[in-house]
Amino acid sequence: MKHKSFDHMNCSLAQTLAVIGERWTLLILRDVFCGLRRFNQFEHSLGVSKNILTSRLNRLVNEGILQKRAAADSAHPEYVLTAKGLDLQPILISMTHWGDKHRPHEDGARVVFVERASGQPIRSMSAVSEDGRMLRARDLKARAGPALAASQSHDPIAETP
Repeated sequence: MKHKSFDHMNCSLAQTLAVIGERWTLLILRDVFCGLRRFNQFEHSLGVSKNILTSRLNRLVNEGILQKRAAADSAHPEYVLTAKGLDLQPILISMTHWGDKHRPHEDGARVVFVERASGQPIRSMSAVSEDGRMLRARDLKARAGPALAASQSHDPIAETP
């Protein structure tokens, strides 16, 4: 199924979805964060067709999220996260936490994120105030920023009281 493009939308969420909103893309990113680097590793992990995997990897490279480079120990290239790609980690962790809470497995969490230095589990992802307080959804509101033209009265953010 062909999806509608979000390129015309002046919305940060829509622009993010335009790049990473496809489910195979998110699972490829999950695998990269878990240490996979090679095409055949992604193919084996995901069970996705070669043409879809190639398309998604190329898109991530073209967007500057992954870098394709020669592997030191093989003729096969590897894919590594760029700084832009590393910035996606909180999104993936947050989605994983949501899944554990709202689509749990009967045996508990499927993965536990821990701080590398201490081995201690991290808190669930959430919004944090400037002074470090944890905020709930009802504590937040969206306000139009400078890039959102006031003339876009149909935009839900521009209308938020």
